[in-house]
Amino acid sequence: MEFDDPGVTVPAETHVEKAPLDRQAVFEVIRDQLADILEVEPSAISESASFAEDLDADSLALIELVEALEEEFGERTVGFRIDDEDLEDLRTVRDAVDYVLAKLGEA
Repeated sequence: MEFDDPGVTVPAETHVEKAPLDRQAVFEVIRDQLADILEVEPSAISESASFAEDLDADSLALIELVEALEEEFGERTVGFRIDDEDLEDLRTVRDAVDYVLAKLGEA
């Protein structure tokens, strides 16, 4: 089957095709995004790490993280957003993982 044949319709990419994310996958996305933003090794980031105390992440770094996560998970779940008022409750990497899993579960 050739896709340049005008008679063949190729389905648009859907959000359903991607496998559901488990806790480890969500953690890895958050860890990798954080490592990139903070310019640290991913291995230096654990679920129990506090953004402020352990990772020295300031509010700008957290905003960058939110934007990166919205972009990453928005590809999987239409309308995925992290609400500004919820951001202050996210103090550790574990909080962020739990939050993302809860949001993905609502979709």
